[in-house]
Amino acid sequence: MPKLPQYESPNLTTEKTSNGPALSESSGSHSPRDPYSRNEAGIREPPRTIWGSLRYVGPGFILSASIVGSGELIATTIVGAEAGFMLMWFIVFSCLVKVTVQIEFGKHAICSGESTMASLNSLPGPRIGKANWSIWLWLLLMVGKMFQLGGIVGGVVLALTEFFPELNPDDNFLMFSLVTYVVAVSVSLLVFRGYYQLIEKASLIMIGLFTLFTIASLCALQTTDFAISINEFASGLLPGFPPQAVVLIAIGAFGITGVGGDEIMAYNYWLLEKGYASYAGPRNDSEEWEKRAKGWIRIMYLDAMLAMVAYTLMTVMFYLLGAAILHRQEMVPESTELISTLGAMYTESLGAWARSLFVVGAFVVLYSTLFAALAAWTRMFADAFARIGVFDFGDEKTRRFYIAMCAWIIPAVWASLFLFFEEPALMVVLGGLPTVIILVIVVFAALYFRYRRVNVRMIPTRTYDIALWTSSIAIALVAVYLGYELVHDFVGWVAPPRQEAA
Repeated sequence: MPKLPQYESPNLTTEKTSNGPALSESSGSHSPRDPYSRNEAGIREPPRTIWGSLRYVGPGFILSASIVGSGELIATTIVGAEAGFMLMWFIVFSCLVKVTVQIEFGKHAICSGESTMASLNSLPGPRIGKANWSIWLWLLLMVGKMFQLGGIVGGVVLALTEFFPELNPDDNFLMFSLVTYVVAVSVSLLVFRGYYQLIEKASLIMIGLFTLFTIASLCALQTTDFAISINEFASGLLPGFPPQAVVLIAIGAFGITGVGGDEIMAYNYWLLEKGYASYAGPRNDSEEWEKRAKGWIRIMYLDAMLAMVAYTLMTVMFYLLGAAILHRQEMVPESTELISTLGAMYTESLGAWARSLFVVGAFVVLYSTLFAALAAWTRMFADAFARIGVFDFGDEKTRRFYIAMCAWIIPAVWASLFLFFEEPALMVVLGGLPTVIILVIVVFAALYFRYRRVNVRMIPTRTYDIALWTSSIAIALVAVYLGYELVHDFVGWVAPPRQEAA
């Protein structure tokens, strides 16, 4: 029978290129319950029925929770408010086109048992100290990503000011600042000791509630003067571009709608912590291992596709609300009016009574983004520090310490950035720009995994390769366009064109 792709992990027995120290995968030196190690005790056969398979989905929905606040609620709505229905096709495209790269990362994680940073550390190219260039570049880009999550913190706090006007920063900035840090600390408390099951269940509940509310709002919209016609909806599916300034906003949204580069990187940690790799068992050449690994990859496909359907539908709904209500009234979410402007989408469709309900929903969905994003960031940053040489990621106790430390430090940085800039909508869009570059790193890594770390006997189907290359080329073209625009704007700022004398 055909064998599953065997992802070649270089010199696992002699080099620290995997998650743990220099030892064999099957040595049993780690706890059987440690999701970042694999041993015989963790082996589990994959389910064969659809209902059995559904019991094991979940990692993709954690990604959905981290996506929905910044990408869907804010960035997508801003694009709809700016461009009307014209760019709906582009937003949908951004959700669909990146999933193949996510799947390639997931396949590699299940077969190799490696965390994301361990895999990146195997990429070709220069190294600085112990870490590959890609890890250092990721750390640099994540400084820009801090703005995006700082904007989300701002959105949560502004939602609270809708219920407690005395927290308005113009009236009492000291109290406003205190509440901002309280929000940050509350997320830290949930995450610093949070295990996978807590994160998965909380994420699913939070996004589910707000999704139901948004569906009700979109349906109610059709009974108002803002009803969307079939022609308007169809026009949004035809490729077209608005003015240049709006295109740049759309490019930023491309990075954070659907799965962004950092979400794709985070996906591997959730697959590992869910148990997909450990259930497959230590990699070997036996037919039994290949059959198990193939089964868990099939579950991963189901998980990724269900999540894609969920966040794509959510994206379309938010975009339609922004285009139908905000664009027609020339209202664009910005500054400290972010939540109140977004609330207009719901009050115009459901009535004034829905405003309070929206604020509660916005708080939940934005907070879920902070929660899920912080859970992922703590793991990625801790892993990156381990690759640099700060500690041994294979030491479970030390790894948990660094994850907990990151859980306290990172939200404090987010809160401080928001209090300094106080432009949550702009911060979210700006945070999407580094994500496009991170996507390029992710694409390069995915192609490297596909063509350099898969046994030649297990080359995927041509259809899969076409999908992977389509995804890769689309991301690369967006990155090139974004780079051109940024360089053009920088040159214009440094050396503005001279005006001819009259």
